Amino acid sequence: MSSNGAGTPRRGPMGRGMAAGEKAKDFKEAVRRLIKELGKFKILIIISLILAIIGAILSISAPDQLSKMTDEIQKGLMAEMDMNAIKSITIFLICIYGCSAIFTFIQGLCMTNVANNFARSLRKRISIKINKLPLSYFDQHQAGDTLSRVTNDVDMIAQTMNQSLGSLVTNITLFLGSIIMMFITNWIMALTAIGASLFGFLGMFFILGKSQKYFVQRQEELGNLNGHIEEIYSGLNVVKAYNGEKESDEKFDEYNRKVSIANQKSQFLSGIMQPIMAFIGNFGYVAVCIVGALLTMNNIISFGVIVAFITYVRLFTNPLSQIAQSMTSLQSTAAASERVFEFLDEKEMPEQTENKKYLDKNKVKGKIEFDHIVFQYDNNDKPTINGFTATALPGQKIAIVGPTGAGKTTMVNLLMKFYDINSGDIRIDGVSTKDLTRENIHDLFTMVLQDTWLFEGTVKENIIYNQENVSDERVIEVCKEVGLDHFIRTLPNGYNSYLSENDTVSAGQKQLLTIARGMIQDSPFLILDEATSNVDTRTEELVQQAMDKLTEGRTSFIIAHRLSTIKNADLILVMKNGNIIEQGNHDQLMAKNGAYAELYNSQFEL
Repeated sequence: MSSNGAGTPRRGPMGRGMAAGEKAKDFKEAVRRLIKELGKFKILIIISLILAIIGAILSISAPDQLSKMTDEIQKGLMAEMDMNAIKSITIFLICIYGCSAIFTFIQGLCMTNVANNFARSLRKRISIKINKLPLSYFDQHQAGDTLSRVTNDVDMIAQTMNQSLGSLVTNITLFLGSIIMMFITNWIMALTAIGASLFGFLGMFFILGKSQKYFVQRQEELGNLNGHIEEIYSGLNVVKAYNGEKESDEKFDEYNRKVSIANQKSQFLSGIMQPIMAFIGNFGYVAVCIVGALLTMNNIISFGVIVAFITYVRLFTNPLSQIAQSMTSLQSTAAASERVFEFLDEKEMPEQTENKKYLDKNKVKGKIEFDHIVFQYDNNDKPTINGFTATALPGQKIAIVGPTGAGKTTMVNLLMKFYDINSGDIRIDGVSTKDLTRENIHDLFTMVLQDTWLFEGTVKENIIYNQENVSDERVIEVCKEVGLDHFIRTLPNGYNSYLSENDTVSAGQKQLLTIARGMIQDSPFLILDEATSNVDTRTEELVQQAMDKLTEGRTSFIIAHRLSTIKNADLILVMKNGNIIEQGNHDQLMAKNGAYAELYNSQFEL
């Protein structure tokens, strides 16, 4: 529904602030929740992780064979070289590395499958969740921030799972396995390699602890930036008309700067890990070579052990840097997960399991009663609707007028059950809307709103949106009634012409298309929210005639600012501050010379 004149809170900077940092961020809790959510893929994940472990174990076993090959070559320098032994070791090494590569490849395929399916599952759940959220959520959150959760945050989760999870397990296995193999081979060399790399551990955990908050901040600021972009580009004509490009660019630069700073801090801290790990690795090589040379000179170890340990140091230190990188990616994933799960955990509209009653739209008589309605938005200090009481008889045309913010559209939102009333009751043919499902209520009403909405599709598809068994003849008949037929036939493919955002369709033509869509839906109640505000005077006359036909036999609610369009209404409700201050038909209200007369006369003053 449009919020003009309704008192509905608009989305803006306040909504953005509420969306960012409203709850305490917990890295461990986010990871725990992510693991729980991945439960349905546990078999494939377990297979993938087992393959990663096997591949890592095969890689760990290779240095021992390299040591044996080196010793055989060293023996050959002193006497005759045993080529058969070297050949068999070489073949064995090729098999080890080949199997390791195959297992790693299969593991990658499995994790890709898990990541893509999990991302698809998250997007599906978000799509379902959007339809279950109350309008109050969208009043307080920018669309761009929600879109960022669906796109950027979900993609971040999928990307990390695809690239980091299997890598993390592989590198942990390599890390632990290489430690075990080093101690099996020689404990002195093992302590040397581990001691040289100990600083890597301390640096990694220190940096992880400092950088997590910046990864959370980066995802939030990215959502704020997307919210600003969506807000500006959806109203680009207004920005240009008011020469607001400079101000919007300054705001964009501010949000962009915050994203850049958060990204810079998080990447700087995480980027330190790589050079630290490289230094530790090189330092480990030097330490192993020095200690190994001393041990070789004393005939404690062979030269092949030094070669093996150089490989072990690589298998020991490289996983450290890879683990650090994986942990960095997991931090981004945790931050993205918090935002996605925060959205999925938002309070939904109340369940309708107890709503047992049902009204058949073909049998509804058309009486609606508003009984002392009180409604207050969550972020308002006082009720928007306060004690609204009125009765609409079957077939009556009810006009609701009043100044901006009087609560006109809010009343219609309550009637459609977009919001739940705080107290009072709305009854349709004596049945409380509290006992009816939202879908049943929506099926009883045809709505034509001030804000036009067309989707990418043919003209005919736009007109018969979500309606079944609508003949071409009926579509043409309706379009003739609203004066659209001539315009449609001028299009290249007539009613089968494809509409997109790039097509030049005037605001008035879009409004006529939505009016035609409303006429196609055969419902007992009709709501017109400034439905003719975007059409010219001549078109308005044609539309008004079509509306008169449409309202015949239907209980109609018309929200209008142009009072000339509702002179023939059976009942006019004049609202102010959420309540009715006058009611009657046009002649009665003009005779009272009250608020309605003042509003009406003000529109014709020179």
